[in-house]
Amino acid sequence: MEIAVIGGGHGCYAAAAHLTEAGHRVRFWRRDTTQLTPAITLTDWQGSRDVKIALTTGDVGEAMAGAELVVIPLPSTAHEDLSQVLAPHWQDGQVAFLPPGTLGSIMFAQAARDAGNNAKAAFAETGTLPYLARKQDAGHVRISVYATRLPTGVFPANQTSRALDVIGKVYPAEPLTDVLSGALMNAGPIIHPPLIIMNAGPLEHFDEWDIHNEGTQPSIRRTTDALDAERMALREALGYGAPHFPLADHYDDARDEWMYGNASHERLTDSGDWRENIDLLSHRYMIEDTRLGLSLMASLGQLAGLDLPLINGFLAIGSAITGTDFKATGRTLASLGLDGFSREELAALLQSGFDA
Repeated sequence: MEIAVIGGGHGCYAAAAHLTEAGHRVRFWRRDTTQLTPAITLTDWQGSRDVKIALTTGDVGEAMAGAELVVIPLPSTAHEDLSQVLAPHWQDGQVAFLPPGTLGSIMFAQAARDAGNNAKAAFAETGTLPYLARKQDAGHVRISVYATRLPTGVFPANQTSRALDVIGKVYPAEPLTDVLSGALMNAGPIIHPPLIIMNAGPLEHFDEWDIHNEGTQPSIRRTTDALDAERMALREALGYGAPHFPLADHYDDARDEWMYGNASHERLTDSGDWRENIDLLSHRYMIEDTRLGLSLMASLGQLAGLDLPLINGFLAIGSAITGTDFKATGRTLASLGLDGFSREELAALLQSGFDA
């Protein structure tokens, strides 16, 4: 299959190498072409080997032309600008995959429409990256864990079967009702805000700190479970039934298999790749997962008439730490142009898209 991989982050390098090794022809695009290498060294449980990428390019049109699948494994902070860059290049039948998306699918579809591009593309998102991965240097990525289950929603939902057929050729995608259900599977806004905010002292004190190891203490786990309970209550209030993929499954192999399979948390901490210097003001756990991810949930909570004290509380504390109003600068129904929609109108849009 012809696949475009968009971006230069950890997940992008992992996707380019993994999908190439799986037998697909990958076109790998990133803006900074000085960092592109003709091959990527991939390290995982099988050891290390060099994987030659079919095409590395700084021309996004070249990367996307004729691609059946466009994988965009980037933080949602990149979506606003990137959606404009990609807008003229979508083609009929293409499937975009945003793992995860924070409802960025709507943003990419809107940008294409606003650019006068009426291509019938489908935009899908899921709850996490297909990989727990970290770049070791410009041409080397280590994958500690491969996802085993990826609950995936599609915009518009009437394209779900076609989109999942494409994504299912490369990833363990499981269909959801629509893309909003997919956005509300996003694990980042549940696991990361408690970790970065409740570990703020050690993160500012120590040069390096592993918030997934030393930083994951029982008090934080209890808070994470309570925060996740608000996410699942929001899903139920909006009409999305189980499975909800509770984050507790990630930490307990005796429970249902989570997105990364069994023992994934232990493999993450054993790798040592998450022992790092984390700047509270700029790290994606704060500016993406807290500011964008939780602001979306808070906005949806207002639509559903739910009180979400922990979600709103972490938004308030994050705002205080950074000096930025996370609700005003976050991703909300209003920022997506959907604040005037009733629940019924939103459901119709999610089902049929902007052409409904």
